[in-house]
Amino acid sequence: MRSRSITGYPDNMKLVLYTKAGCGWCVRVRNFLTEKKVPFEEREVLTNRVFFDELVAKSGQTKTPTLDLDGVILADTDTDAVEVFIRKQHIL
Repeated sequence: MRSRSITGYPDNMKLVLYTKAGCGWCVRVRNFLTEKKVPFEEREVLTNRVFFDELVAKSGQTKTPTLDLDGVILADTDTDAVEVFIRKQHIL
């Protein structure tokens, strides 16, 4: 298990949430992570080609929401799957 910071989350944890404007699933996942106080960086892929290309390179697809937790990818997902995913990674 990773060492934890004072916030309760693993030190040096990097969670990236790839989203698209107008995506309802993205809004729900973003709200879930925010409510649970899970730190993440949001990368909107429709307005940023670099983020879009990064999403495709990492996940092999173009759908969102997609999470990247330190290189572990959860592609084209929903809130329930995100909760299971972050619990398995010892985030919640």
